[in-house]
Amino acid sequence: MVAESLGWSVTDAPDEQPDPLARVAEVEERLLGGPRRHTRAQAAAFADVSEDYARRLWRAMGFANVGQGAAAFTDGDLVALDRLTALVREGVLDDELAVSVTRALGHNAARLVEWQLDALAEHLVRVEGVTPDEATRRAVDLSSDHLEELEALLVYAWRRQLAAVAGRVLATRDADAVSGVLSVGFADLVSYTRLSQKLEERELAALVDRFGQRSADVIAGAGGRLVKTVGDEVLFVADSAAAAALIGLELAETMAEDPVLPDVRVGIATGTVVNRMGDVFGRTVNLASRLTALAAPGTVLVDSDTAHALAGNENYALDVEPTRAVRGMGLVRPGVVRRTR
Repeated sequence: MVAESLGWSVTDAPDEQPDPLARVAEVEERLLGGPRRHTRAQAAAFADVSEDYARRLWRAMGFANVGQGAAAFTDGDLVALDRLTALVREGVLDDELAVSVTRALGHNAARLVEWQLDALAEHLVRVEGVTPDEATRRAVDLSSDHLEELEALLVYAWRRQLAAVAGRVLATRDADAVSGVLSVGFADLVSYTRLSQKLEERELAALVDRFGQRSADVIAGAGGRLVKTVGDEVLFVADSAAAAALIGLELAETMAEDPVLPDVRVGIATGTVVNRMGDVFGRTVNLASRLTALAAPGTVLVDSDTAHALAGNENYALDVEPTRAVRGMGLVRPGVVRRTR
């Protein structure tokens, strides 16, 4: 016997290692509510759509193509596909919008899941001292063991955010809301490149997380909306120049008081923006980004439209700076905002 040839008795032989693929299948069934047992053709037939369109939706979710005859889909996949295509049949969505909605859901859900597992794993490493690999495996187990609670929280957060957006849309009647006028701000960490070369990866990740968390708290607390965080930079929007100025100043003050984080520089511009899938685009966004690069550490630099909107607001004073040529924007006369009290 192999065990005896290695010098082990049968009772001394090491335990057989579990099959990783079997473990994956077990976790998948728990999360997906059943095994993969349907082909793409069967999924398409169930939802009464073409196989090509079913494949487009699957790719939009962020998943790779599967073989023609591969049993890759669960009962839940078929039900989800049927629900989505029912919205198309009812005229709520058209084919292309359904693909866009699926892509947005898949992209944001993937980011949320990755963040959740990373956060749980880092917590286990820090609190229990387990290895990163073991922490990641346990994070998966914890997520699947508490599936109902986490799923309920996800749906609650979605409903609460939808209610907040509905409230803003239904309560706002002015022309600015119709034309898409917002105040847009960027804040980025000073000397991030130097820090990234000096800090170890885990330390840098902790610093970026701390910056993102503190920024999100400030932005939400002052009535703005965090659009996205990209490493050393956050992008936010506000419905008024005054709210954006408050956010910018509080971001600068918060980071200046933090013993770990470096200062930030903030740039704000006000104007028409294009909203797309939760992100914002356009000249106003580009101008805010350019102003951020020009701002001195710990200051908030604004464009002339923001400055004009703040005129007469007794909470803020503006120090107008010389006119500058800004790449892609032409001549800009920015101003530094400060509190008056």
